[in-house]
Amino acid sequence: MKKPILLYLLIISFTAGFAQNKTIDSLLVVFQKSKNDIDKTQVLNSIADAYKTSDPKMMQQYATKALHLAQKIQYKIEEGNAQLNLGNANIILGNYSQALNYFALAQSIFENETGTNSKNSLLIKKGLAKAYGSIGIVFAEQSNYAKALLFHLKSVAIYEQINEFKKCAQVYNNIGVAYQSQGEIFKALEYFIKAQKIQEKLKDIHVGITLTNIANCYLKQKNTEKAFEYYTKAKTSIDQNPDPRALGEWYNNMGLYFLATQNPTKAVESWNEAIQTFASIEDKFGVADTHLYLGQLYLNQKNPTAAMSSASTALRLAKEIGVLEQTVVAEKLLSAIYDQQGNASQSLVHFKLYSQAKDSLTNAETIRKSVESAMNFEFDKREVIQKEEHEKRELLLKEQAKQNKMQLLFAGLFALLLAGIGFLFYNRMQLKKTLTLQKELAEYEQKALHLQMNPHFVFNCLGSISSFIVQNGTHSAVKYLAKFSKLMRLTLEYSKKSLIPIDKEIQSLQNYLELEQLRFNNKFSFTISKDDNIEDDLALPPLLLQPFVENAIIHGVIPSKENGTISVEFGLDANNLICTITDNGIGYATSKAIKENSVSVHQSMALDITKKRLEMIATSTSKKAEVIIEELDNGRSGTKVTLHLPIQYIEKPTNNTQLTTDN
Repeated sequence: MKKPILLYLLIISFTAGFAQNKTIDSLLVVFQKSKNDIDKTQVLNSIADAYKTSDPKMMQQYATKALHLAQKIQYKIEEGNAQLNLGNANIILGNYSQALNYFALAQSIFENETGTNSKNSLLIKKGLAKAYGSIGIVFAEQSNYAKALLFHLKSVAIYEQINEFKKCAQVYNNIGVAYQSQGEIFKALEYFIKAQKIQEKLKDIHVGITLTNIANCYLKQKNTEKAFEYYTKAKTSIDQNPDPRALGEWYNNMGLYFLATQNPTKAVESWNEAIQTFASIEDKFGVADTHLYLGQLYLNQKNPTAAMSSASTALRLAKEIGVLEQTVVAEKLLSAIYDQQGNASQSLVHFKLYSQAKDSLTNAETIRKSVESAMNFEFDKREVIQKEEHEKRELLLKEQAKQNKMQLLFAGLFALLLAGIGFLFYNRMQLKKTLTLQKELAEYEQKALHLQMNPHFVFNCLGSISSFIVQNGTHSAVKYLAKFSKLMRLTLEYSKKSLIPIDKEIQSLQNYLELEQLRFNNKFSFTISKDDNIEDDLALPPLLLQPFVENAIIHGVIPSKENGTISVEFGLDANNLICTITDNGIGYATSKAIKENSVSVHQSMALDITKKRLEMIATSTSKKAEVIIEELDNGRSGTKVTLHLPIQYIEKPTNNTQLTTDN
């Protein structure tokens, strides 16, 4: 006879095909539009899961694609989900050995990620809970309910921890099945009722299955009144959420209820309703199972004609679908019917057929159990190895934690020692340092009046230095002043020259950017690169790039919520020196919109002056000298400024002429 509808749920039903196809079509469109491998892996797994209720082979195909891509990009979470999808596909196809192997691999992946990937801890916990629950389902299908219970309890503990109540209800149902199958009806009821309460609260459409399981438990306890109450509730739920397979099982269970309450007429009516329901979805297994119930009842009622009809139908269907268990029961039933009719020869024929089918079933069961034993041995072996590895990893982490604590302790003691030594000199040196810094600051303020630097930048630098001093950040102030001093010296040295070597310009920009990094507390990072083909004596006008670099900082990366990057590149084409300043800030359009409301005067003047300087360069050299400002359009915001300058060189100091233009 067929098992009750119980495990919740490998496949809930096959009635959602049309809606499922629409979902798959939508996911395929999303996959085509996905631009990176991470998104593609997630969508492939979603497509595989969507095929769960309609086509396990397609599910297997897409899960395999997801697995290969996840392994290629080393995306462990989606690799684990792909293993889960492959396991589910193999359960549906009846390959329990393969399914268990995939689930065990998923378990290993998620266990290894636990504690090491805190960013995705919730996804990892969900994956691990699903792996445990799936392993429990495989063991339940093998009737190894003790192991099934072990893994279901592991699964539900995680779902309870992360408040996944719908999943809790599903696993509670499976735990109830495990207890029920071991004869522990009270424990089974406890978990079925826990599942029912959650499902009713969440308005789960599958609560009818749980209600039927509760009714079956009460029937086993011979509490027919409570059994009927829950069968009635189950029917109401199934009518509200149509599911032919669940309805057919409900009619079969009601037949058993009526048989237990001495109402065979009602039992026959229920079983006939079950046959019609199963036939509507071409469920030959369900129809055959119900005919076996009817055949046995008619035999007990000494109605061999009706019993013969039902038993023969069950036997025919069992052979069509190749279910040995039903064939054994049908042949035995036919043998008993012929014996009741006094037809000893036919009774003997069917008894022999029953014996042959039983032997075949026994052999198949022996082979299956042998395979399962080997599979379970490998699984247990893997579990032990994984447990040992996990314990070793935990021990290693504990040792590392101890070492880190000791290192922190020694570092703290060393820091305290240094602080103590520093404090001895602090009071004596503080006044002297403050006076020195104030003097240097006053000198820089005077020098800044003669420099061709942006006065707004100088003002901000001086403000930052003052802030460092007030806050007793003398070390930072000294560091800031050192860089500022170096930049001022370079600027003063070359401010009166028309051209300077490119390496000196790079040095100035390096100092300027480092200074701005200090000012804005490392809000951005930067790189400066030069083409290897650029010669050392190649030259460009001094301070030509500084306004654009400052714009990239002030109006690009600083308004952005994220840390920024700025790159300055010097390259060559056939006739020009190409200088490129790129940032990943808020973008040119956004910056322009902001400046429309609050225009920075000095920035506008700096850009105007730079454009005039480029016009003068173009006029004097008769070559292209222009600036191009672009909005980045590569999936992220930012601005790119490109200057095209004529190639010019600094001559060796052999006469009064320093500069020459390369024609």
